[in-house]
Amino acid sequence: MKPGYKTTEFWMSSVAVGLGVLMASGAIKTGSVWEQIVGIAVAGITAVGYTGARSVIKNGPGAQ
Repeated sequence: MKPGYKTTEFWMSSVAVGLGVLMASGAIKTGSVWEQIVGIAVAGITAVGYTGARSVIKNGPGAQ
């Protein structure tokens, strides 16, 4: 099994979390505070989703 950092899912999740953090911090100009809140939510949901999916893969059938 490949290490997590060598997977496409890791890099796509990293990009999504990075963009969410940039939106939430105001580095990417948005129209309102609600869009910053959405940025925080996107970053959090993506991070939790990736972590959950990776743990299911590592602990699923065929795991060593």
